Amino acid sequence: MAQHIASFALVVADYDEAIAYYTRALGFELREDAPRGDGKRWVVVAPPGAATTILLAKAADDIQVTRIGNQTGGRVGFFLHTDDFDRDFTAMTARGVRFAEAPRHEDYGTVAVFEDLYGNRWDLMQPKP
Repeated sequence: MAQHIASFALVVADYDEAIAYYTRALGFELREDAPRGDGKRWVVVAPPGAATTILLAKAADDIQVTRIGNQTGGRVGFFLHTDDFDRDFTAMTARGVRFAEAPRHEDYGTVAVFEDLYGNRWDLMQPKP
């Protein structure tokens, strides 16, 4: 049996603001939003057509709160690939996504770092063929 990463958790401050950001600003799909009791929800988003999903996990204690927006120690920790960098960069910028730098052309493709609503750093990248 082949393996693949099905999903990963991203610690967030609030379910609804995270859903709004990921679906509106980034254009992701809301795949699931199910109550789990005690105010907890199972919230899953993903780019349209993507196999790997993101579980938006609301911080449940003081330690988890400290990780919101700093899940990778300030490094780029998430990589959003695209088949049309200019289209997605323009659309994301128009929807208020904060890019930390201008797009740059590297040996491996076109890339720009952006920060999500909590400050987690992502690469938007169109890999070279």
